[in-house]
Amino acid sequence: MQRRDFLRNTAMAASAVAVGSSVLASTEAANAMPAAAARPMVKKSLKWGMVKEDLSIMDKFKLLKDLGYDGVELDSPDKLDMKEVLAARDKTGLELPGTVNSMHWKLPLSDPDPKKREECVKSIEKALYDTKQYGGTTVLVVPGVVNANVTYAEAYERSQAEIRKLLPVAEKTGVKIAFENVWNQFLISPLEAARYVDEFKHPMVGWYFDVGNVLRYGYPVSWIEALNKRILKLDLKEFSFKKQNDLGLWKGFDVEFMEGDCNWADVNKALQKIGYSGWASAEVSGGDRKRLLTIREKMDLVFNA
Repeated sequence: MQRRDFLRNTAMAASAVAVGSSVLASTEAANAMPAAAARPMVKKSLKWGMVKEDLSIMDKFKLLKDLGYDGVELDSPDKLDMKEVLAARDKTGLELPGTVNSMHWKLPLSDPDPKKREECVKSIEKALYDTKQYGGTTVLVVPGVVNANVTYAEAYERSQAEIRKLLPVAEKTGVKIAFENVWNQFLISPLEAARYVDEFKHPMVGWYFDVGNVLRYGYPVSWIEALNKRILKLDLKEFSFKKQNDLGLWKGFDVEFMEGDCNWADVNKALQKIGYSGWASAEVSGGDRKRLLTIREKMDLVFNA
């Protein structure tokens, strides 16, 4: 090999090594860099009953889409025409992320009467099938109610027994049963709520976390940390300790988003920490177009807090 060729080949080899090292270093740096955490709340929804305009199903769907909502949650069982709902969904692109069971208060799964519990189970079964047709992924269920006629232990045992009857239907439909924390005097500790879910040892049950409701019992961050990956969806409402103390317990809810004590910045940080990124549904006093627009604008502030 001539000296000139030797020098040229040596230079080319050195260049190739340098490029390779550079690519490797860039790849290693990229892999070492932490990925940007997803936003916790990414899709806005609300409850069907919040829409107070006197409109057809189709026009209500159009209204919500025009106002910037991504979805709406219906009650199930309900009296809406399934074909009309599906036509409105397909026409507008407004999603139906899930349903809310409409019988769990009237006929609780913890009721002393087995016939009433059976009726509630049947209603949840229908909701699971309805939700599958809607293209949703969850049915919100209040698991039980403790009162003067139902002890805590009875509510725990009865509700779990009835929910277990529904697990095969959840499997069949692919729709999950999501328990919500409400003022039902039941599952009022975040650690207990997590244990309640875990005892089913089944992937088709989880939690529908209501941020505002827990202010009566504790703080949202504690619940988010405890429930972690069990959280399937979020309900949003605000709560004010001042209004509760000055005007009465239920008046605590009578406050706009960002004007109460939920501390949405901390809520978002906690959700981000557990890797939640999904639906958030407003569950507040609804109204006409103007009111629904205000709610959506307030939700923007919550999402970006």
